Amino acid sequence: MVQIDPSLYLHNQKERTPSPELGKDEFLKILMTQLQHQDPTNPMDDRQFISQMAEFSSLEQMMNMTKSIDTLVQSQLISPVIKYSHMLGKEVTYQAYDEETGKEAGLKTSKVVAVSQSEGWAILELENGEKIYADAALQVNDPEFEGPQSEDEQNEPNEPSE
Repeated sequence: MVQIDPSLYLHNQKERTPSPELGKDEFLKILMTQLQHQDPTNPMDDRQFISQMAEFSSLEQMMNMTKSIDTLVQSQLISPVIKYSHMLGKEVTYQAYDEETGKEAGLKTSKVVAVSQSEGWAILELENGEKIYADAALQVNDPEFEGPQSEDEQNEPNEPSE
């Protein structure tokens, strides 16, 4: 009696999950299969073959461009300069220190004129000539934004017009 190999049973087969995307490797496999199984008496039309190769080249270029854009976006997201560029023109309040003694010298406020980085840290360059780490800012104000008026200012009577 002939024995059936147990590895051929369906329940022993690995489940194959099809990929919803067609990549360049799959495209090449399809093209090579077409070439191998074409009718020798009626080969593939040259124009059709060139068209498929052009599609493959276009697909490869699009994949390379997508990869480059992804790399660019990722590098922009982690750049401290880009991350803190919104601080330009803003006023920051920070704790100042006496350079000689190292003791606190009170709070200072100055406008951010540039953002740079050093060893992966964002450095805010201020209008007063000082440089501080971005995370040393205690408060950020927009000098062009007029905040809500205080209750006294809102309740003041208007001057009568003459």
